[in-house]
Parts: sequence; C-alpha cells; structure tokens
Amino acid sequence: MDTHSDTPEEIPAETSPKTIAETSEEKASFQLPPDDVAAINELGKTYQAFRAELAKTIIGQDEVIEKLAICLFARGHALLMGVPGLAKTLLVSSVAQTFDLSFNRIQFTPDLMPADITGTDIIQESGAGGKREFEFVTGPVFANLVLADEINRAPAKTQSAMLEAMGENKVTVLGKTYPLAPPFFVLATQNPIEQEGTYPLPEAQLDRFMFLIEVEYPTAEEEKRIARETTGAAKGVLSKLLDGEKIIAFQQLVRRVPVPDHLYDYAVGIVRKTRPAEPEAPQWIKDTVGWGAGPRAVQYLVLGAKARAALRGNYMASLEDLEAIAPAVLNHRVITNFTAESQGMTSKKIIKRLIEEMQND
Repeated sequence: MDTHSDTPEEIPAETSPKTIAETSEEKASFQLPPDDVAAINELGKTYQAFRAELAKTIIGQDEVIEKLAICLFARGHALLMGVPGLAKTLLVSSVAQTFDLSFNRIQFTPDLMPADITGTDIIQESGAGGKREFEFVTGPVFANLVLADEINRAPAKTQSAMLEAMGENKVTVLGKTYPLAPPFFVLATQNPIEQEGTYPLPEAQLDRFMFLIEVEYPTAEEEKRIARETTGAAKGVLSKLLDGEKIIAFQQLVRRVPVPDHLYDYAVGIVRKTRPAEPEAPQWIKDTVGWGAGPRAVQYLVLGAKARAALRGNYMASLEDLEAIAPAVLNHRVITNFTAESQGMTSKKIIKRLIEEMQND
C-alpha cells in the first residue's frame, strides 16, 4: 500500500480533469478533516492486515478479496459466481473469522422454506399457570454475516425471503417486523454450470447484490501452492481484526470520501447507456439489450469507487476506481435479448465494450 502523510497531498495543477475537479473551489471542498485523513490511513492498514490474514487460508484470488472488502465497507451484499472447488465457501467463512461478528451459513436446497431463513412463531408455556403464548424464534438470517450457499437451489418463494432482509435490514413474520442488528452482510454463492434443478435468481433479487464477483480458476503457480499447502497437517489460524462497531465507523467513513462531479456524470452516463429506451444508448445497445441497469447501479458505482479509494489509502475517489468496479456492478444488471444470445454477446462483453467506448470518447 502507498504511504501517505497525515494530510492529503496537494493536487498538481497540470493533472488531467479526469482525475481531479477543475476549479479551485472544488479542490478546496475535497480537503478532508484531519480525523478522516487519519481514519482512511487506518482503514488502509487494516485492509492490508485483512488480506494478510486471508492469505493464510486462501491462495490467490486477490481481485475477489478486494471486491469483497469493497462490498463490506460500502455496506453492500455480494454474489460470488464460480464453478465448484474454487474455495468460495471457504473464502466467506475465512472472512467471518477475521471479523468479531456473528456468522451463520444457510445451505439453500429445493425443500428450504422461508421460515427456515427468517424464523417463526412457536407456542411456549409462560408463567406458573401454564399459559401458552407465541414466541418468535429467530432464523439464521439474524446474524451480522450470512452465507447464502448455492442460493439458486431454493425456489423463488424462499429466495424472496432474503429480499426484505437485504434491502431493508429487517424481516416481517406474521405481520410483525424484526430489525436485523448492524452491520449486516449477505454473501451468496452460485454455481454457473449446474442449472438442472435450480431456480435462476429474478432481476429484483439480483439487483439487491452490489457486486457480482466472478471467481476464476487459479493460475498454474497458485494451483501448485494449493496442492502443496492444503495437503499437509498445518492449518492457518486467523486473527480477529474488527468488531461490529469499528466496521460501522469505517462504513460511515467511506460515505464521506469526496467524489469529483465528473464521476457522478460518468456513473449516470454509463448506466443510462445500458438502457435501450434511452436516447443516450448506442445503437448496438438497442439491438442487443432487453433491459438495462436501474438507479441503484449509479449508487453502487459511486459507493464502490469511494470504498476502493479508501481501502487503498486515497483521500478522493477517482475515475480509475469507478472503472475498476463498474463490471462487478453492471454485469448482472444488464439483461440481453435474443439477438445478443444468437451473436454470443453476453452482459459481460457488453459492459466491457461500453467502458472501452466511454474511455475513447
């Protein structure tokens, strides 16, 4: 991680307008209070310690770990997509071990019911008179960090039980609402190749996830390390780095990271270009996209850029930060049509092309 002084660096006048604001008034508004500068430095060091802890059990997957951290500190949820055997579940459980938080794993199956996630009322005897009353027994969603393993294996009714929890940090059972204690994260996994007996996540459910994180195969050298280090007797013991109160403080800090006005323009511009009905959309988008990203994508682009900047010890979000997280925000929010499918155009390819075109504008 880059080292920084206790105050933000002065921005050179000759720096490109893609990197900074253009007026001296805007520059002055980006000077953070000393407490926030110190807090960003602390967050950067904590992030490096977090990566070092995960390296005890996870080999490689640097980009996946960074995106997970961005989601956590931006107060978002993440969907990890990858074939079996890529340590998705191990990664999430390892993240849980580095935080002093409550953790529950929900294994999604076709017979899983909504009450198995949220909890339900049961009859309990109370008092000496043997009076019976309904008492709410919480389900596994009542934890700070929830692993929804193979979330697409449960039917839509059960998947929808997660919607309110992920969107509003609360659940409603039999007309009563129960809040979920902050911080609250849902990290879900999904297998992209075994579709028989699965229930694809509807667009409303997908939109609740800040990032769709694709977990790729390791490199040859990483695979050799996996073979060497995971077939022995020794196992890494992970240290707890953060408690809930500190995580909430860092989440609030991320929201105070300054964003130049042109980044808001970029975020709005790229999202609007994914919508085929908008006049800003290129013709090839109109031909290949059935449905584009909504306003939540703009929010997550800005929040993701802020979080990435803070994790790297920077005091202001940049265009580089926004472009780096744009595919993870947009890939699952762009729905292709039959024309795209017939041409082999995936959402991933569409977003990649769109970012390249915006870079060339």
